[in-house]
Amino acid sequence: MTADAFDADAYVSELRAKREEKDDFFGSHPQSPIPPADRDDFDGLDYFDPDPDYRVTASVETHDDPEPVTMDTSTDGEVRYLRVATFHFELRDTELTLGAYRQEHDDSPTLFVPFRDKTTGQQTYNGGRYMELTPDAPLDELDEVVVDFNLAYNPFCAFTDTFECPLPPEENWLDVVVPAGERDYE
Repeated sequence: MTADAFDADAYVSELRAKREEKDDFFGSHPQSPIPPADRDDFDGLDYFDPDPDYRVTASVETHDDPEPVTMDTSTDGEVRYLRVATFHFELRDTELTLGAYRQEHDDSPTLFVPFRDKTTGQQTYNGGRYMELTPDAPLDELDEVVVDFNLAYNPFCAFTDTFECPLPPEENWLDVVVPAGERDYE
């Protein structure tokens, strides 16, 4: 095994530790999206089992002049993002794309990747799920990135109506089942 080789066991162990840390935060922290009255009964989020097959390498298409994309929100509002990149990848023997976004005037390296898939409204939150991706280098210097659906999470509006959350635009509706990441919260 080379130093660059992917260690699936270490990956699964690290993912489980991160999930446990998140569950602790959600169960006790004042900034948790779990309503205070529900925290005593909170025993953790529901997750799909970690699966390295849902950690895929995607080619990166950057957009020099990012196109504005208006996303509906969970409270019937709208929010505007810029599509700064498109990821092209294969999952479950299907060629797929996902847009990656930043809000206007946001210079953060972190990319917002909201999506829906065939689990949405069934096993996962009906408003879709999110991923955040922070590449190791500027986007225009990258040919590929890792998109890890095991890190897909529910927006805060899945836990309480107090939050307004962007809903994935239709271009990020995947026509496959993605049984990875967080399940619906009930």
